[in-house]
Amino acid sequence: MTASGTDLSRTIDAFVGSFNDPDLDRVMSFFAEDARYLPGRGPKLRGLPAIRAAFAPQFADRFGAMTSDVYDRVIDESRGQAAIRWACRLDLTGAQGKRAIPPLRWFARLRYGGRMQWHGLDVFHFDPAGKITGKFTYAAFRLPLWERAR
Repeated sequence: MTASGTDLSRTIDAFVGSFNDPDLDRVMSFFAEDARYLPGRGPKLRGLPAIRAAFAPQFADRFGAMTSDVYDRVIDESRGQAAIRWACRLDLTGAQGKRAIPPLRWFARLRYGGRMQWHGLDVFHFDPAGKITGKFTYAAFRLPLWERAR
């Protein structure tokens, strides 16, 4: 536990759950005011407005219905750090898929039957109150390695 009694494992579960709900306001409530975010692709962002703007398209269904499953987690309560390995699943077949970016929707339907996934790793830094001060997404590729989702 951190000094404030925060359980980072539960925080990570709630954070991922807010992405899966989806609830952008709830996602943003996990971040500290001056948090840093390094997307898998793109420049490092700082502050709530920049992070919200980066997340907004996925909450507007620009990538279809998006959910994440966490496979592994490493939690270091004493240092206020955590890492999760996840799969991000995109479903472009339903109503949310109709709002997706057209080239992505067509590609997903033609190549993968409308459902695909990719894998990644996030490293989190937390302040003593349990707020995210850094979220760093890593991948060893320029674009996601797409594959048919289960």
